[in-house]
Amino acid sequence: MQLNYKIKLAKFLPENIINKTIFLSLLILTLVLSACAPAPQAASADLSSRTIKVVATVGMVADVVKNVGGERVEVTALMGAGVDPHLYKASEGDVRAIEEADIVFYSGLHLEAGLSAVLERMRDRGNVVAITDGVERANLIAPPEFEGAYDPHVWFDVSIWMQTIPAVRDALSQLDPQSADLYRANAEKYLAVLKDLHAYVQGRAAELPQEKRILITAHDAFNYFGRAYGFEVRGLQGISTESESSTSDVQALADFIVEQQVSAIFIESSVPHRNVEALQAAVQSKGFDVQIGGELFSDAMGDPGTVEGTYIGMVKHNIDTIVSALKGE
Repeated sequence: MQLNYKIKLAKFLPENIINKTIFLSLLILTLVLSACAPAPQAASADLSSRTIKVVATVGMVADVVKNVGGERVEVTALMGAGVDPHLYKASEGDVRAIEEADIVFYSGLHLEAGLSAVLERMRDRGNVVAITDGVERANLIAPPEFEGAYDPHVWFDVSIWMQTIPAVRDALSQLDPQSADLYRANAEKYLAVLKDLHAYVQGRAAELPQEKRILITAHDAFNYFGRAYGFEVRGLQGISTESESSTSDVQALADFIVEQQVSAIFIESSVPHRNVEALQAAVQSKGFDVQIGGELFSDAMGDPGTVEGTYIGMVKHNIDTIVSALKGE
């Protein structure tokens, strides 16, 4: 039994938004941001006398830029801890930050919802980079319900996320060629660290027998994780949290949990907990006790300055939380 996704790609694209107020607001924002897009730096421009001002959309993207750019970059992330990029709306402060940036990095694959269309339009006007452009399309998951688009949650397969690093390295090198050797060295070092991280997740997942590798969360953010590390993944909501789970979805998933004797389900830091709590109650009403195994980081990392506020820390937290809960520790 596989739950259907509840959202079409049309809900991501402004021309298909039915609510006229939302559409007009997004149109105005597009025009403003297009006018304010960072001007392309001249190829001969020398930025070596100052740090490069970078704007990134989500924390995972900001983390890649910080690791590749090192001391040469000053990175501002638009969406902090607990912020859902699927529902995000840009503020005046965001517009100002983008206007003042030397370069803008975003994930792409429609992760940033309505903001994606704005960023796509800006790409012809300045240094705006979708880091997932470097990911081989054969490695992406393309749900048929998404009408030709891809699942954007690629960072949950560390081996795929590694493919975003060259895009950041090359963009920074083109903007700041005098530091190209630094960016290249930082990229190689970070790739080696992520290779070890991928092996760590594989090793921890292997602690669970295959029949115990069932991951149930608030929305379908973990499909790449499931494919890479051998988990069956179920989510109450679709790939975007704009979708809604119905009573029948909750009951169907509750039946599945009882049938498979799943011991733990998980909440997410950027998604309201009520749906998972309702699922837990539905399972309990059927005479089976399922625990909430902990909080996972899905579309946003942890607070800045914490271990979970880095990509590596987030990934380790997630796999450690999942394995411990499903082992009953």
